[in-house]
Amino acid sequence: MAKPQRKEDVKPDKEKQQQQEGGGSSSLIINIVTTAIICVIFIGVNYFLQSNLLTNHLKAVTAEQTEDDSEENLDKPQKGIVVELGDFTMNLSDIEPRRYLKAEVAIEVTNPEPLPEEEPQKASGGHGGHGASAPKSPQDAIIEEMEQYKPAIRDAVITVLSSKTSDELSTTAGKELAKQQIAESVNGIFDGEREVIRVSFGQFIMQ
Repeated sequence: MAKPQRKEDVKPDKEKQQQQEGGGSSSLIINIVTTAIICVIFIGVNYFLQSNLLTNHLKAVTAEQTEDDSEENLDKPQKGIVVELGDFTMNLSDIEPRRYLKAEVAIEVTNPEPLPEEEPQKASGGHGGHGASAPKSPQDAIIEEMEQYKPAIRDAVITVLSSKTSDELSTTAGKELAKQQIAESVNGIFDGEREVIRVSFGQFIMQ
């Protein structure tokens, strides 16, 4: 006949079950905490990567816009005021045979920013009064200003061209070099007050 199970025999099983339940709760908490940490790390890394991608994209767009603006400014020719220097006749540096050059030269100088338009002054009281003369245009003002520089400018042009041979001036590269040297010489005369944008040759005959 089997003996009835004693309470002492049952107690260890209950303690073991309680320990297993406690261990399961701890594992569940650890898993939740671990999952939360992984999620936070993933969100942080994802945010960092997205921020870097957005920043790089904005930098690229800004750089493209700046490059486009620079190219547009480079492609857009600068316009100035053309000053005719007249005809030039001079001997070239050829020795045998002697050659001479007859050319028309013009320079284009920088155009200053237009001043705000001034209201024309009204005639003084009384009949037959005359209003003030209209203000000069920037082109007229620069052309008038160039008159004081013309002797020095013409001398610079003659100095550059007369130092060339007919062979040098017969090529496109030689003419462009002469234009560059004329511009540099004239800019030295202006001393920063004006700047030569380009030099142009009209009639250009060598004999």
